[in-house]
Formats: sequence, structure tokens, C-alpha cells
Amino acid sequence: MNSFLHRGVAVALAMVSVVAVSACAMEKPAPSAAPTTTAPPSIPAPTQSTPAPPPPPPTFDKAARSIDDPTSIWVVVNRLRPLNPQDYVAPDLVDVPVEHTWEPVLRQEASDAIVAMFAAAQAEAGLYLASNSAYRSYSTQVDLWSPDDPTTAPPGTSEHQTGLAMDIGASSGNCSLNTCFADTAEGQWLAANAYRFGFLLRFPSDKAEVTGYPFEPWHYRYIGVDLSTEMHNTGITTLEEFFGLPPAPA
Repeated sequence: MNSFLHRGVAVALAMVSVVAVSACAMEKPAPSAAPTTTAPPSIPAPTQSTPAPPPPPPTFDKAARSIDDPTSIWVVVNRLRPLNPQDYVAPDLVDVPVEHTWEPVLRQEASDAIVAMFAAAQAEAGLYLASNSAYRSYSTQVDLWSPDDPTTAPPGTSEHQTGLAMDIGASSGNCSLNTCFADTAEGQWLAANAYRFGFLLRFPSDKAEVTGYPFEPWHYRYIGVDLSTEMHNTGITTLEEFFGLPPAPA
């Protein structure tokens, strides 16, 4: 009897264990889902901006200097535009240390430029230049002027009186003060290079109706490198046309 009871208790305990294990198995939590990852926010590709256009080149200021003041290196002198006063004398006249026929005098700035230009002609092309005439006073122009000579300016209207003009020739004297100077090596070098030093061939061959003077390939006027370069680059050959002034025929 006791043996039977013991076996019954053992069976009962075994069943309880099975039930307990089953219950534990049922209560085991389900495995968690795999972690999700969040994609980083997309960064927009940089936009390529259109480069700004370059600024326009500065325009030449035609009002930078006076064309009326006789002390200005841009002063425009012709038969319609006499110097004011007519007996004007430049305040800074100096002797020009270059080869010459008559001892030349010019304003200091023009003198320095002439010296540099004559030196460049020799260094660059083996050419020797000389001054045939430079500054002329009002009284000298009175003595020289003849109404029958189209190449001579009336007193008070000569560029030579400004102290900014020089008649240039070859040191040999070949074709001095003659239109054939344009065909010499010296004349051709000056025509091509004078602007680099601030000089203008003042009376071109095709502009007599504008300037009032026939072709003078020897007459060069100092106007400064900025203006001479601008006129060279634009192809404008007379001061009257560049500054919009009326022609000054003889």
C-alpha cells in the first residue's frame, strides 16, 4: 500500500514538472525584431554658379585735362582757338639736351619725353634724330608769320608757342622740314613710335581740312602718353576730331 502511494506521488510530481517546464516555455519572450537603421539625410549637390562677367574697361576721360588752359598739355591750339592770353609764355621752359639746328627749348615734361624718344630711336633702330625748331615766342611768331604761307601760324595760334611742339628731323639733315621726311627711316620710325613717348604727329597728310595745315611729317606735339596711346588705339589722328571740335581750315 505504501509502495503504491509512493509511486503515485512520484508520477504526480513528474507531471507537475512537465507542466512547469511547459509553462516556462510558453512564458519565454519572443525574440525582438532586428534593429532598423535610419538613412542620413541626403545633401543636395552644390550648384555651379555662373561667374560674373568681367567689368567693362574704363572709358577714357576726355575731361581729365583742360583743352583751353594754355598750361595744360592737352591744350588745343589752331587758327580758331588762339592761346589765352595770346602772348602766353610757359612757366617751365628748359633747354633740351639733344642734337639740334637751333638750340631747342621746351616745357620740362616735353623735354624729358623728347630725350627719351631720341635715345630710343638710337637704341632700337640705330637712328639719330635732331631738333630743327621747338619753342617760339609770340614776338618770334610775329616776325615769322606770313599770310601767304599756309604752313606758318598767325601769332598766338602756334603750337610752338605752347612749349610742347618740336620740328624733328634726321641729324644728317636729310629731308629736314620737307614732306620727303615721311619716307626716311627716321620719319617712319617716328610715325610708328612717337605715341609711346606721348607725341602726336599733329598735321597728318589727309587732315588738312581739319587742322588747317598741310602735311608736316616733322611736326610733333607732346600730349602725354595717356592721350597719345588712346588716340593711337582708336585710330583718331587729330585733336580736333578726338575732342569733337570744329575744323580749323586755313
